[in-house]
Amino acid sequence: MFWRRCLTGLIVFAAVSAIAGSDDAEPAPRFHAKTTAGETYNNQSIKGKVVLLEFWTTWCRYCKDEEALVDGLDHEFVDKGLLVLAVDVAESKKKVKQYLQENPRSCRIVLTEDTNLAAMYQANTYPIYVVIDRDGNIAGEQRGAAGERALRNLLRRAGVGADQ
Repeated sequence: MFWRRCLTGLIVFAAVSAIAGSDDAEPAPRFHAKTTAGETYNNQSIKGKVVLLEFWTTWCRYCKDEEALVDGLDHEFVDKGLLVLAVDVAESKKKVKQYLQENPRSCRIVLTEDTNLAAMYQANTYPIYVVIDRDGNIAGEQRGAAGERALRNLLRRAGVGADQ
């Protein structure tokens, strides 16, 4: 019984420690990005905004399932300083353009050729979500489909959400 309680205590401690993370904020890597509409962004230009990076592809069914959710969050929190950059990874401009004609998105779209973000975040499974806080630090990351609750929690970590 004693060892079971010790083990349970260690598991709870480890879980709380993992959730809490470290107090040292990790700065987002230096990046540049240009949207399909011609807007340009970098670390300096996003200061003061919360940035949600979504790494996606046209063939990813999980990405497609969460498109409306990501676009909805973009619309809901744009006035709270949220900037959503949906980075299509490793597909041609022609393919993405055709996809967007059939599946319009309201958030800003970035192509791999117009950014160094996909390499920096090792985007090789999709979707991947990264949130950068107003100070330019990484507030959270989610690899794989997250669902609404998880994405809202990521945004909340960066100061955007129900508490505002």
